Amino acid sequence: MASIPDQLKLQDTPDQKRNDIRRGDREDNTKYVFLLPAVVWILVFTIFPLLYAIYTSFFSFRYGKINQFVGLTNFGRLFTDENLHGALWITLKFVAITVTVEMLLGFGLALVFSREIYGKNVWRAIMTLPLFATPVAVGFLGITMFYETNGPINSLISALGAPPPPWLSNPTWAPIAVMLIDIWQWTPFVFLVALAGLQGLPEDVYEAARVDGSSGFQLFRHITLPLMAPILWLILLLRLVEAFKVFDIPASLTLGGPGRATEVYSLFTYRTALRFFDHGYAAVQGFLLLIIVSIIISLLFGRIRDLYEVSR
Repeated sequence: MASIPDQLKLQDTPDQKRNDIRRGDREDNTKYVFLLPAVVWILVFTIFPLLYAIYTSFFSFRYGKINQFVGLTNFGRLFTDENLHGALWITLKFVAITVTVEMLLGFGLALVFSREIYGKNVWRAIMTLPLFATPVAVGFLGITMFYETNGPINSLISALGAPPPPWLSNPTWAPIAVMLIDIWQWTPFVFLVALAGLQGLPEDVYEAARVDGSSGFQLFRHITLPLMAPILWLILLLRLVEAFKVFDIPASLTLGGPGRATEVYSLFTYRTALRFFDHGYAAVQGFLLLIIVSIIISLLFGRIRDLYEVSR
C-alpha cells in the first residue's frame, strides 16, 4: 500500500504541475519589481554622473560647452595648483582636529551618561538637539554667536576680563570658529552611537571582573575599550567620510574667508565649477577627493573587519 506522500504525488496532474511552475515563476519575478527602484536610482544618480564626470574631465568644459579635448591636462593641474593644495591642507587639518575632538568628547559623554545620574534622560534629549538642525542653519547661527562686537560669546569673554578674539575676520580664529560649530553639531552623533554600544555590553563580564577586585580604570581599559573598539572604529569611519565632505558650515559662516583661511576642499571645488565654470577641472578635483576618501575607507574597513573577527 502506497504511503500518503506517494498518494499525493500520484494525484498531481500535469495541469497542477504547470500551475505550480507558473506560480513559482511569478514569485521569482516579483523580487525584481522591488529591486527596480533601487537599480534606477543607482543608474541615474550614481553611475551616470560618474561616467559623465569621467568624460568631462578629459575636456576643457566651460560655460556648458565642450571646447576641446585636453587629455590629462586637467589631471596635471592638480600638481601645480597652489590654491587646491591650500584647500586640501585646510580640509585635512579640519578633519583631523574636529573628528578627534568629537570622538573623545562624544565617547566621554557616553561614558558619563551610561551611569545612573539624576535627570539623564532630559540631558540626553538636550544634547541631541544640534543633530536636528541643518548645517546651513547652524552656520548662520554661528554668525550671531561669533559676532565680534556684541555677540554672546565675545560678550561673555569680555565679562570675564579677557580680550574678545576676532572670530570671523582673522585668518587664525576663523578656522577655529568653523571647527567649534562642527564639533557642537556632530559630537551628539558620536555620543548617541557610543551610548548605544555601551548599553549593549554584557553586564556579567563587569560583575565577574568586580568580584576579582578590578578597579574602575582596569574595567575601562581591559573590558570597555576592547568591546567598544569595533563600534568606535565604525563611528570614526562615518565621521571621517562626512567631515571630508564639509561644505555647508564654512560656506554659510565665513564664505571661505577671510581670504582663503576657511576654504575647504568641497567649497573650492564648488567655486571651480559654479563660479569659474571650469567643469572639467572640477570633475578632476572630485576624483582626487574620491581617491583620498576611498583609501581611508579601505584602511578602516580592514581594521574593523579584523576587530570583528577577533571578537568572535
